[in-house]
Amino acid sequence: MHVGMWGLAALVIVAVSWVMYRYLAPSTWKEWAQAGALQAFIIAFYAEMYGFPLTIYFLTRFFGLDLVWSEGGNLWTQLFGTPVAHLVAMFLGYAVVFSGASLVAEGWRAVHQARRDGRLVTDGVYAVVRHPQYTGLFMIVIGEGLIHWPTIVSVVAAPVIFGAYTHLAKREERQMIAQYGDDYRRYARHVPMFVPRFGATTAREA
Repeated sequence: MHVGMWGLAALVIVAVSWVMYRYLAPSTWKEWAQAGALQAFIIAFYAEMYGFPLTIYFLTRFFGLDLVWSEGGNLWTQLFGTPVAHLVAMFLGYAVVFSGASLVAEGWRAVHQARRDGRLVTDGVYAVVRHPQYTGLFMIVIGEGLIHWPTIVSVVAAPVIFGAYTHLAKREERQMIAQYGDDYRRYARHVPMFVPRFGATTAREA
């Protein structure tokens, strides 16, 4: 049973926050401000998952939904009346989460290697999307906060996070154009920002 496990909630919040800032470390005060949306999501999401099921309470108290309480507080279990719904959502959600986490880690490795070499990275995961770390972050938010364990906070926070990191990605691209000029413009013309376009010609092939 998840409810009331505040010690576990605190532990998971610290662990997930460390991983996120390890691979998506803000470097300026503007980036820290945008990262605040992600941090708020992490705190609120896991506080509800392991602490108090605010979404279940809100839906039953203010919308009058007749939800039969069962252990865990997962919304899918309450809506469908069976823990099988939670298991299906957990399997699908974690598949998206782990794929996203792998993309974040690989993107981080590639860009840091490129920075050491002083070159523009356009191969590997960067040949598929221009911002694999942010794509991976979006997948984590979708997998955990919308598929596995949807809450009012996660549904509201998800578009805020998407918007904040899209804005950050555009600002980073202006910096890349200032540094690499036409090389980056050619790369950007062939590689999509966040969503892979399978079958498209990569910048290196162009």
